[in-house]
Amino acid sequence: MRAVALGGGHGLHATLSAVRRVTPDVTAVVTVADDGGSSGRLRRELGLLPPGDLRQAFAAFAAEDGGTLWAEVFQHRFGGDGALAGHAVGNLLLAGLFEVLGDPVAALDEACRLMGVSGRVLPMSPEPLEIVGLVSGLDSEDPAALRTIRGQVAVASTPGQVQRVSLHTPGRSGQSPQACVEAVDAVLAADVVFLGPGSWFTSVLPHLLVPGLHDALVHTAATKVLVLNLVPQPGETAGFSPERHLDVLFEHAPDLRVDAVIADRDSVPDPANLRRAAQRLGARAHLGAVADPEVAGRHDPDALALCMREALGLGGEHGGGAKGREGQ
Repeated sequence: MRAVALGGGHGLHATLSAVRRVTPDVTAVVTVADDGGSSGRLRRELGLLPPGDLRQAFAAFAAEDGGTLWAEVFQHRFGGDGALAGHAVGNLLLAGLFEVLGDPVAALDEACRLMGVSGRVLPMSPEPLEIVGLVSGLDSEDPAALRTIRGQVAVASTPGQVQRVSLHTPGRSGQSPQACVEAVDAVLAADVVFLGPGSWFTSVLPHLLVPGLHDALVHTAATKVLVLNLVPQPGETAGFSPERHLDVLFEHAPDLRVDAVIADRDSVPDPANLRRAAQRLGARAHLGAVADPEVAGRHDPDALALCMREALGLGGEHGGGAKGREGQ
Protein backbone atom coordinates (compact mmCIF):
# COMPACT_ATOMS: atom_id res chain seq x y z
CA MET A 1 0.00 0.00 0.00
CA ARG A 2 1.47 3.34 -1.08
CA ALA A 3 1.00 5.97 1.63
CA VAL A 4 1.70 9.70 1.59
CA ALA A 5 1.77 11.74 4.80
CA LEU A 6 1.63 15.53 4.64
CA GLY A 7 2.54 17.91 7.45
CA GLY A 8 5.52 19.22 9.34
CA GLY A 9 7.37 19.17 12.62
CA HIS A 10 6.39 16.94 15.51
CA GLY A 11 2.94 16.27 14.06
CA LEU A 12 4.35 14.72 10.89
CA HIS A 13 6.87 12.80 12.98
CA ALA A 14 3.95 11.23 14.89
CA THR A 15 2.12 10.34 11.68
CA LEU A 16 5.16 8.77 10.05
CA SER A 17 5.92 6.71 13.14
CA ALA A 18 2.39 5.29 13.01
CA VAL A 19 2.07 4.88 9.24
CA ARG A 20 5.28 2.86 9.06
CA ARG A 21 3.52 0.31 11.28
CA VAL A 22 0.84 0.01 8.59
CA THR A 23 2.94 -0.05 5.39
CA PRO A 24 6.63 0.23 4.52
CA ASP A 25 5.92 2.31 1.39
CA VAL A 26 5.65 5.84 2.81
CA THR A 27 6.40 9.25 1.31
CA ALA A 28 6.52 12.32 3.54
CA VAL A 29 5.53 15.65 1.98
CA VAL A 30 6.82 18.41 4.21
CA THR A 31 6.00 22.08 4.66
CA VAL A 32 8.80 24.56 3.80
CA ALA A 33 7.69 27.82 5.42
CA ASP A 34 9.63 27.69 8.71
CA ASP A 35 11.43 30.94 9.49
CA GLY A 36 12.53 30.41 13.08
CA GLY A 37 15.45 28.89 14.96
CA SER A 38 18.17 27.02 13.13
CA SER A 39 16.00 26.61 10.02
CA GLY A 40 15.28 30.30 9.85
CA ARG A 41 18.97 31.18 10.20
CA LEU A 42 19.98 28.82 7.38
CA ARG A 43 17.13 30.04 5.22
CA ARG A 44 18.09 33.71 5.67
CA GLU A 45 21.86 33.22 5.37
CA LEU A 46 21.94 30.74 2.48
CA GLY A 47 18.61 31.23 0.70
CA LEU A 48 17.80 27.51 1.03
CA LEU A 49 14.71 25.55 1.91
CA PRO A 50 14.30 25.57 5.70
CA PRO A 51 15.48 22.07 6.67
CA GLY A 52 13.99 21.62 10.14
CA ASP A 53 10.68 19.99 9.26
CA LEU A 54 12.42 17.85 6.65
CA ARG A 55 14.89 16.77 9.33
CA GLN A 56 12.03 15.66 11.59
CA ALA A 57 10.74 13.37 8.84
CA PHE A 58 14.15 11.77 8.39
CA ALA A 59 14.46 11.24 12.13
CA ALA A 60 11.08 9.48 12.20
CA PHE A 61 12.06 7.18 9.34
CA ALA A 62 15.46 6.43 10.86
CA ALA A 63 13.95 5.55 14.24
CA GLU A 64 11.45 3.17 12.63
CA ASP A 65 14.18 1.53 10.54
CA GLY A 66 16.27 0.80 13.61
CA GLY A 67 18.69 3.65 12.96
CA THR A 68 18.31 5.12 16.42
CA LEU A 69 21.84 6.55 16.35
CA TRP A 70 21.17 8.34 13.06
CA ALA A 71 17.90 9.67 14.46
CA GLU A 72 19.66 10.93 17.58
CA VAL A 73 22.52 12.52 15.64
CA PHE A 74 20.18 14.17 13.12
CA GLN A 75 18.21 15.72 15.99
CA HIS A 76 21.27 16.72 18.06
CA ARG A 77 21.75 20.46 18.51
CA PHE A 78 25.10 22.06 19.16
CA GLY A 79 25.48 23.89 22.43
CA GLY A 80 27.74 26.73 23.46
CA ASP A 81 27.48 30.30 22.26
CA GLY A 82 29.40 30.19 18.97
CA ALA A 83 28.23 30.24 15.38
CA LEU A 84 26.95 26.66 15.56
CA ALA A 85 24.98 27.13 18.76
CA GLY A 86 21.39 25.95 18.32
CA HIS A 87 21.94 24.37 14.92
CA ALA A 88 20.77 20.77 14.51
CA VAL A 89 23.22 18.39 12.86
CA GLY A 90 20.55 17.25 10.40
CA ASN A 91 19.82 20.83 9.37
CA LEU A 92 23.47 21.42 8.50
CA LEU A 93 23.77 18.15 6.59
CA LEU A 94 20.66 18.86 4.54
CA ALA A 95 21.78 22.45 3.88
CA GLY A 96 25.11 21.12 2.62
CA LEU A 97 23.39 18.64 0.31
CA PHE A 98 21.10 21.40 -1.00
CA GLU A 99 24.11 23.55 -1.89
CA VAL A 100 26.26 20.78 -3.37
CA LEU A 101 23.55 19.13 -5.47
CA GLY A 102 21.55 22.25 -6.28
CA ASP A 103 18.28 20.30 -6.42
CA PRO A 104 16.32 19.85 -3.17
CA VAL A 105 14.63 16.63 -4.30
CA ALA A 106 17.94 15.07 -5.36
CA ALA A 107 19.46 16.22 -2.06
CA LEU A 108 16.68 14.65 0.00
CA ASP A 109 16.87 11.40 -1.96
CA GLU A 110 20.62 11.31 -1.33
CA ALA A 111 20.02 11.88 2.38
CA CYS A 112 17.76 8.82 2.38
CA ARG A 113 20.54 6.79 0.82
CA LEU A 114 23.15 8.11 3.25
CA MET A 115 20.98 7.22 6.24
CA GLY A 116 19.87 3.90 4.79
CA VAL A 117 16.20 4.59 5.43
CA SER A 118 13.25 3.32 3.44
CA GLY A 119 10.63 5.86 2.52
CA ARG A 120 10.98 9.18 0.77
CA VAL A 121 11.03 12.76 2.01
CA LEU A 122 9.84 15.53 -0.33
CA PRO A 123 9.21 19.27 0.11
CA MET A 124 5.72 20.51 -0.66
CA SER A 125 7.40 23.20 -2.79
CA PRO A 126 10.92 23.53 -4.23
CA GLU A 127 11.14 27.11 -2.91
CA PRO A 128 10.94 28.60 0.59
CA LEU A 129 7.47 29.98 1.30
CA GLU A 130 6.06 32.59 3.66
CA ILE A 131 2.91 32.12 5.72
CA VAL A 132 0.72 35.20 6.12
CA GLY A 133 -2.08 35.16 8.66
CA LEU A 134 -5.12 37.34 9.23
CA VAL A 135 -5.48 37.61 13.00
CA SER A 136 -8.18 39.11 15.19
CA GLY A 137 -8.02 40.06 18.85
CA LEU A 138 -4.85 42.14 18.63
CA ASP A 139 -6.61 45.53 18.77
CA SER A 140 -7.91 46.30 22.25
CA GLU A 141 -10.29 48.94 20.87
CA ASP A 142 -11.68 46.69 18.15
CA PRO A 143 -11.16 42.99 18.94
CA ALA A 144 -12.80 41.98 15.66
CA ALA A 145 -10.33 43.99 13.57
CA LEU A 146 -8.04 41.87 11.41
CA ARG A 147 -4.29 42.41 11.33
CA THR A 148 -1.81 40.85 8.94
CA ILE A 149 0.93 38.76 10.57
CA ARG A 150 3.83 37.51 8.46
CA GLY A 151 5.98 34.44 9.05
CA GLN A 152 5.41 30.99 10.49
CA VAL A 153 6.79 31.79 13.93
CA ALA A 154 4.75 34.98 14.24
CA VAL A 155 1.54 33.26 13.15
CA ALA A 156 2.14 30.24 15.40
CA SER A 157 2.84 32.37 18.47
CA THR A 158 0.31 35.16 18.03
CA PRO A 159 -1.75 35.99 21.12
CA GLY A 160 -4.69 36.73 18.81
CA GLN A 161 -7.06 34.39 16.99
CA VAL A 162 -5.91 33.25 13.56
CA GLN A 163 -8.80 33.55 11.12
CA ARG A 164 -7.16 32.61 7.86
CA VAL A 165 -3.74 31.96 6.35
CA SER A 166 -2.27 32.28 2.88
CA LEU A 167 1.06 31.36 1.29
CA HIS A 168 3.40 33.76 -0.48
CA THR A 169 6.60 33.34 -2.47
CA PRO A 170 9.12 35.91 -1.20
CA GLY A 171 11.31 35.56 -4.30
CA ARG A 172 8.42 35.86 -6.76
CA SER A 173 6.08 38.50 -5.42
CA GLY A 174 2.47 38.10 -6.49
CA GLN A 175 2.94 34.64 -8.00
CA SER A 176 1.39 31.42 -6.73
CA PRO A 177 3.58 28.94 -4.86
CA GLN A 178 4.97 26.14 -6.99
CA ALA A 179 4.26 22.57 -6.01
CA CYS A 180 7.02 19.99 -5.92
CA VAL A 181 6.33 17.87 -9.00
CA GLU A 182 7.40 14.67 -7.27
CA ALA A 183 5.08 15.44 -4.33
CA VAL A 184 2.14 15.94 -6.68
CA ASP A 185 2.95 12.66 -8.44
CA ALA A 186 3.18 10.85 -5.10
CA VAL A 187 -0.25 12.10 -4.00
CA LEU A 188 -1.85 11.13 -7.30
CA ALA A 189 -0.29 7.65 -7.21
CA ALA A 190 -1.03 6.98 -3.52
CA ASP A 191 -3.46 4.44 -2.13
CA VAL A 192 -3.88 6.46 1.07
CA VAL A 193 -3.05 10.05 2.02
CA PHE A 194 -2.74 11.25 5.62
CA LEU A 195 -3.05 14.92 6.62
CA GLY A 196 -2.33 16.06 10.18
CA PRO A 197 -1.84 16.19 13.07
CA GLY A 198 0.30 19.27 13.66
CA SER A 199 0.16 23.03 13.92
CA TRP A 200 -3.10 23.55 12.07
CA PHE A 201 -2.48 26.90 10.40
CA THR A 202 1.28 26.55 9.86
CA SER A 203 1.90 22.82 9.20
CA VAL A 204 -1.39 21.27 8.03
CA LEU A 205 -3.33 23.88 6.05
CA PRO A 206 -0.33 25.16 4.02
CA HIS A 207 -0.37 21.98 1.91
CA LEU A 208 -3.83 22.96 0.73
CA LEU A 209 -2.64 26.44 -0.26
CA VAL A 210 -0.13 25.30 -2.89
CA PRO A 211 -2.36 25.16 -6.01
CA GLY A 212 -0.74 22.12 -7.63
CA LEU A 213 -0.75 20.14 -4.40
CA HIS A 214 -4.30 21.25 -3.58
CA ASP A 215 -5.53 19.99 -6.95
CA ALA A 216 -3.74 16.69 -6.48
CA LEU A 217 -5.34 16.23 -3.05
CA VAL A 218 -8.77 17.02 -4.46
CA HIS A 219 -8.50 14.70 -7.46
CA THR A 220 -6.45 11.76 -6.15
CA ALA A 221 -8.23 8.43 -5.97
CA ALA A 222 -6.45 7.70 -2.70
CA THR A 223 -8.32 7.24 0.55
CA LYS A 224 -7.85 10.50 2.47
CA VAL A 225 -7.47 10.36 6.24
CA LEU A 226 -7.33 13.41 8.51
CA VAL A 227 -5.70 12.99 11.94
CA LEU A 228 -6.73 15.57 14.52
CA ASN A 229 -4.57 17.05 17.24
CA LEU A 230 -4.92 15.86 20.82
CA VAL A 231 -5.28 19.37 22.25
CA PRO A 232 -5.70 22.89 20.88
CA GLN A 233 -2.42 24.76 20.49
CA PRO A 234 -1.80 28.04 22.31
CA GLY A 235 -1.77 30.88 19.82
CA GLU A 236 -2.86 29.08 16.66
CA THR A 237 -5.95 27.19 17.77
CA ALA A 238 -6.55 28.17 21.39
CA GLY A 239 -10.17 27.39 22.28
CA PHE A 240 -10.80 25.36 19.12
CA SER A 241 -13.07 22.34 19.41
CA PRO A 242 -12.19 19.26 17.30
CA GLU A 243 -14.97 20.11 14.89
CA ARG A 244 -13.73 23.70 14.55
CA HIS A 245 -10.48 22.28 13.14
CA LEU A 246 -12.54 20.59 10.41
CA ASP A 247 -14.54 23.74 9.72
CA VAL A 248 -11.35 25.75 9.26
CA LEU A 249 -9.98 23.16 6.86
CA PHE A 250 -13.19 23.30 4.84
CA GLU A 251 -13.02 27.12 4.75
CA HIS A 252 -9.52 26.97 3.27
CA ALA A 253 -10.22 24.10 0.85
CA PRO A 254 -13.96 23.85 0.17
CA ASP A 255 -13.42 21.39 -2.70
CA LEU A 256 -11.57 18.86 -0.55
CA ARG A 257 -13.34 15.75 0.64
CA VAL A 258 -11.86 13.23 3.05
CA ASP A 259 -12.86 9.67 3.84
CA ALA A 260 -11.96 9.33 7.51
CA VAL A 261 -11.23 11.55 10.50
CA ILE A 262 -9.22 10.09 13.38
CA ALA A 263 -9.45 11.69 16.82
CA ASP A 264 -8.55 10.75 20.35
CA ARG A 265 -11.67 9.60 22.17
CA ASP A 266 -10.83 11.51 25.35
CA SER A 267 -10.11 14.72 23.41
CA VAL A 268 -13.61 14.98 21.89
CA PRO A 269 -16.14 16.57 24.26
CA ASP A 270 -19.09 16.04 21.89
CA PRO A 271 -18.70 13.07 19.50
CA ALA A 272 -22.00 13.88 17.77
CA ASN A 273 -20.75 17.33 16.79
CA LEU A 274 -17.51 15.89 15.45
CA ARG A 275 -19.44 13.26 13.51
CA ARG A 276 -21.55 15.96 11.84
CA ALA A 277 -18.48 18.07 11.03
CA ALA A 278 -16.75 15.02 9.52
CA GLN A 279 -19.81 14.26 7.41
CA ARG A 280 -19.64 17.75 5.91
CA LEU A 281 -16.23 16.72 4.54
CA GLY A 282 -17.63 13.39 3.35
CA ALA A 283 -15.86 11.51 6.13
CA ARG A 284 -16.59 9.04 8.89
CA ALA A 285 -15.22 9.85 12.34
CA HIS A 286 -13.09 7.22 14.11
CA LEU A 287 -12.56 7.76 17.82
CA GLY A 288 -9.92 5.79 19.66
CA ALA A 289 -7.54 5.92 22.61
CA VAL A 290 -4.64 7.15 20.48
CA ALA A 291 -2.90 9.42 23.00
CA ASP A 292 0.34 8.30 24.64
CA PRO A 293 -0.61 7.63 28.29
CA GLU A 294 2.91 8.46 29.46
CA VAL A 295 3.71 11.62 27.44
CA ALA A 296 1.12 14.39 27.49
CA GLY A 297 0.16 15.81 24.10
CA ARG A 298 1.76 13.03 22.07
CA HIS A 299 0.16 10.30 19.98
CA ASP A 300 1.00 6.69 20.76
CA PRO A 301 2.32 5.29 17.45
CA ASP A 302 1.04 1.75 18.03
CA ALA A 303 -2.42 2.93 19.01
CA LEU A 304 -2.59 5.44 16.17
CA ALA A 305 -1.47 2.79 13.68
CA LEU A 306 -4.23 0.47 14.87
CA CYS A 307 -6.83 3.21 14.46
CA MET A 308 -5.46 3.97 10.99
CA ARG A 309 -5.84 0.31 10.01
CA GLU A 310 -9.42 0.28 11.22
CA ALA A 311 -10.21 3.53 9.39
CA LEU A 312 -8.82 1.93 6.21
CA GLY A 313 -10.80 -1.27 6.75
CA LEU A 314 -7.65 -3.33 7.27
CA GLY A 315 -8.61 -4.76 10.64
CA GLY A 316 -6.88 -4.28 13.95
CA GLU A 317 -4.52 -7.22 14.09
CA HIS A 318 -1.37 -5.10 13.63
CA GLY A 319 -0.11 -2.69 16.27
CA GLY A 320 -1.04 -2.78 19.91
CA GLY A 321 -1.96 -1.11 23.11
CA ALA A 322 -5.23 0.53 22.11
CA LYS A 323 -8.61 -0.65 23.28
CA GLY A 324 -12.20 0.38 22.90
CA ARG A 325 -12.17 2.08 19.51
CA GLU A 326 -15.36 3.06 17.83
CA GLY A 327 -16.17 4.29 14.35
CA GLN A 328 -18.90 6.88 14.31
